[in-house]
Amino acid sequence: MSTHLQGSLFDQTDDIRLGPLHELRRTRLGDGAWIDLLPGWLRGADALFARLATEVPWRAERRQMYENTVDVPRLLAHYSADDELPHPVLDEARDTLSSYYADELGEPFTTAGLCYYRDGRDSVAWHGDRTGRGAREDTMVAILSVGAPRDLLLRPRRGGAGIRRPLGHGDLIVMGGSCQRTWEHAIPKTTRATGPRISIQFRPHGVH
Repeated sequence: MSTHLQGSLFDQTDDIRLGPLHELRRTRLGDGAWIDLLPGWLRGADALFARLATEVPWRAERRQMYENTVDVPRLLAHYSADDELPHPVLDEARDTLSSYYADELGEPFTTAGLCYYRDGRDSVAWHGDRTGRGAREDTMVAILSVGAPRDLLLRPRRGGAGIRRPLGHGDLIVMGGSCQRTWEHAIPKTTRATGPRISIQFRPHGVH
């Protein structure tokens, strides 16, 4: 597996630590959906990427797509509420986000799903986290990105203008309100030269 990453010029440190959350900026998307964005929340993100890329027990999956079984175009790992996360800073991130959003969310973030996008051929199709409670209730999904930036696209399910946000090198995005029901998001394939990226998605219990 290739783990070559062109590191960020602004994050040349092995000191892996979180910054404060007070600079989070909210964008209201409409239909009760919103996103909070904080570039560079995690310092030492490239060092964390290197640890996760080599130490996480990544798995490749195959899924049924109409009449064919196809490879999922990314590697995956999942950690339930009782699992030890692959680095202590991820436990700290989950606890910090749970505390920060306690009043709005009303419950903690519990699970962590990791996706490894090895190059521009890896992707995730348009979707919302609508399996489970996200199909009928407002909720939140927080995504911490390490590695090379990849574009996260969001679009309203009923049609209309979408938005694009490049995420990598320790960036945080939180999708909240009705976002999983009324909007969709995707990481598209790209023919541009791009390095690998890992996303860590924190979710409350019963949202996936």
